Amino acid sequence: MSQQITSPNPATLIGEGKVEEVAATVAEAGATLVIFDEELSPVQGANLERELNARVMDRPEVILDIFSTRARSHEARLQVELAQLEYLLPRLTRMWTHLSRIRGGIGLRGPGETQLETDRRIIRQRIQGLKAKLKGVERHRENLRAGRDPMLSVSLVGYTNAGKSSILRALSGQHEIVVEDRLFATLDTLTREVDLGEGQRARVTDTVGFIRKLPHHLVASFRATLEEARAADALLHVVDASHPDWEGQMRVVERVLAELDLADRPMVPIFNKMDAVPDPLAFAARVRELYPDAITTSTMRTDGIIPLKSRLRELEQEGRPTVRVRLPVAAGARVAALYREGEVLGREDGADEVELTVRLDRWQVERLKGEGVAVTERERHGLRRASGA
Repeated sequence: MSQQITSPNPATLIGEGKVEEVAATVAEAGATLVIFDEELSPVQGANLERELNARVMDRPEVILDIFSTRARSHEARLQVELAQLEYLLPRLTRMWTHLSRIRGGIGLRGPGETQLETDRRIIRQRIQGLKAKLKGVERHRENLRAGRDPMLSVSLVGYTNAGKSSILRALSGQHEIVVEDRLFATLDTLTREVDLGEGQRARVTDTVGFIRKLPHHLVASFRATLEEARAADALLHVVDASHPDWEGQMRVVERVLAELDLADRPMVPIFNKMDAVPDPLAFAARVRELYPDAITTSTMRTDGIIPLKSRLRELEQEGRPTVRVRLPVAAGARVAALYREGEVLGREDGADEVELTVRLDRWQVERLKGEGVAVTERERHGLRRASGA
């Protein structure tokens, strides 16, 4: 059932007449549960349960329930429990309406209110404990990132069930990565090193999917996980090309990324599931008009991710600084090492020194500077490499 209203009813969200209509439908069907595709305030939820004489769940509660069944790792369970408790805390009164809160007299409290206060205190303590544990997880992630080998780092972001895990599995060739055709199949951040070909590698991270009207409790709880996206050199925005509302889903993801302060990250649109698009050629032409940098992929074909690997190689090259290195003619071993470790773009031989224009990883540039080698960086317009930070 649906209703168009100019402004929500503060007491019940929907109008009084619609409440009566829903109540009649609930009674006729013998329903025990009513789900609202909107977020209800604690007062609205309590009023609706009383008027409808049935259990009422709102959109955030349904999503939290789905998340709780999908959480596999310790970190994901911590995040989901935190979101659930923050959702539950202001709604506790609904849980205790069967107990009296007016018995007693002046200066005394009834058993219901006493229990409410006890539960609120326990929940607040648990919330603080969960936040502390997630802070520890965040520090652990930072330490892991700091210890990683410097290489291109990209994060897969997108609407839930857009095919992010499928792309990671296709890129890495690791078939143990869970891929399921359902909402929020992936809650845990998963990182794999990927061979891009031509001697280049990249680190690709899968993240939790987004959804329309994502509960703010979840966004806050999953910040530690999404720090991987913040540390990435670029984001790969995976879009389900076969979905009829793919444009709307893209806007949802862009809004959530803005909430997470990730809107300024370099981003490449990846239109996935092209095998399920009725007219792939026409769709690809339209997409490239709207998004000139877009890549089309299909994990159902063996050659479906070749364009993506090619684009990742380009990003890898863009993220490596191009420098001029001046060396004495006698430093033949170091010159040979630069040819071996970097990509030499030019060379000028003088009487006493050799000047090489070479593309290197950031850590290699810093090592040369630390060893006293004359290094001049050229102005770059590509990616800023995260350097494992």
